[in-house]
Amino acid sequence: MEGKELLKDGYMRIRELVDMSVDGLGAEGLSYRPEPGANSIAWLTWHLTRGQDRQVSEIAGIEQTWVTGRWHNKFGMEPNPQHDGRGDGPDEVAAIRPDGELLVAHHHAVSDRTFAYLDTVDANELDRIVDRSYDPPVSVGIRLISIISDNIQHAGQARYLRGIVDRIL
Repeated sequence: MEGKELLKDGYMRIRELVDMSVDGLGAEGLSYRPEPGANSIAWLTWHLTRGQDRQVSEIAGIEQTWVTGRWHNKFGMEPNPQHDGRGDGPDEVAAIRPDGELLVAHHHAVSDRTFAYLDTVDANELDRIVDRSYDPPVSVGIRLISIISDNIQHAGQARYLRGIVDRIL
């Protein structure tokens, strides 16, 4: 099995977790937060999708889906390609209130572009250095695994919240 096939499997697992977390939830469930400072399923899904879009686009040397697909308009936000939720506080988390169809469509658009990029990847691309500020420097392959790790954590948090939502709402 080639490395890109393993990566595609990892990104597909994220997509499946997003679908399971969001499926069938209304606004109340998507925006539920167990306490005021906590994240919601809507924010977690938006954030992990924005992170994947920002980082994979950077690696691939293409403009983000957030901008090219005009997803920022659909979410009622600015087209700032740097805003992906890192550093958001409780007010910013509460402001992310899209419906489930929009969250899933956004994630699928981004993951489709990720899969298209992964189809072009070979061993040389995976070894290409993209960040020399670390020791050792970060390769494309390591960055792609890092994105999977971050996305799986956030998708797992969304699944956990979904379990709570299904029990109390």
